[in-house]
Parts: sequence; structure tokens; C-alpha cells
Amino acid sequence: MKFILGKKIEMTQVYSADGFIVPVTLVQAGPCVVTQIKTKETDGNLAVQVGFMVTKKLTKSEAGHLKDLPKLHHLHDFIVTEIGSFKRGDTIEAGVFQPGDMVQVSGVSKGKGFQGVVKRHHFHGHPTSHGHKDQTRMPGSIGAGGVQHVLKGRRMAGRMGNERVTVKNLEVIEVREGGVLALKGAVPGARHALIEIVSN
Repeated sequence: MKFILGKKIEMTQVYSADGFIVPVTLVQAGPCVVTQIKTKETDGNLAVQVGFMVTKKLTKSEAGHLKDLPKLHHLHDFIVTEIGSFKRGDTIEAGVFQPGDMVQVSGVSKGKGFQGVVKRHHFHGHPTSHGHKDQTRMPGSIGAGGVQHVLKGRRMAGRMGNERVTVKNLEVIEVREGGVLALKGAVPGARHALIEIVSN
């Protein structure tokens, strides 16, 4: 199992070997440092904790946890089935991935604010004529009259985005110098957002 933390850079396009344009997202992947090896006996699960991006300031508890290691800003646990050769202080770089690898990417999607049902849930909307005045984008009925309450799961207006999203089966197109991965397609989040990359 291969994994790494990264930072979204931007989207661009590259040419494939057969001349087709491929949309890709550039990700600054790593370098990451293994900060802790978690076991079922002591921590309840088998995981490898890695850190990403050096920062200037740490709290005392963070500084104690990262003793003898760089001051890392982001820490994340990757659940694994076996620890393998990982040990505290190891460095994980983008070179662990090869072109053609299939990965899944997790991140926090862009926040859209409070949105209506047409944008949030793709409602078709009402007719714009024949007596429908100012009701084009309204949700319509939200339930029967006799029930006396709105049933759970009803799709309504509300805050949209800013949620954890996982996109699966993205192909690694290129592994560039400086630890930059080119992933086919789009990944969640805004530019400079933290993302997690795990092999399928």
C-alpha cells in the first residue's frame, strides 16, 4: 500500500503518447516524514502517521510528539494492514508512485455557501409561465399535510460544499521533478488545499 500527503497546485493539460490532450491536476506530493507507528495493542488500530509541510511554531505537546523530527504542520494517520518496513523518521516521497498507477484522492471540497435546491440538488425548477409567479427556483412541497413534520432526508436548501470528498480511480500520468504528481482529472479542494493520496 502506497500513500502520501500533498498540496493541490492547479489544473493543466498534457499531451499523451498518442497525441490526445489529457486534463491533469498537479499536486505537490511530499516529502512526508513518518512520525509514529501505531499498533492495535497501544492505539487500537494499525496505522502509519505521517507529517507534511514544515512550520515555524508548534505547541508544547506537538513539539514533544515530534521530538528529534522536523516541525511538521499537518499530521495524518493512514490505516494499513501491515506496517512493513516503515519506521519513525522515514521519508516518503512522490517517487513511490509510478505513471499508470491508480490512486484515490481525499480532500475537503470548495465551500459554496448557502445554496438553493436548484444548485445544491439539481432540481429542475418550476415552469416560468401559466401562473407561476416568482416560483421558478422554489423547492415546492416538502411533505404531506397530515404527517405534521418534515421527514428526514428531505432535500432542501442549505450550506453546500466544504465536505470531505474522496475521488477514486485517478490515474498517475506523470511523476515530475520536485515531487510533483500529475493526476488525470480533477481532485477535491481549492488551490493549496491539503489532500491525501492512496493507491487503490
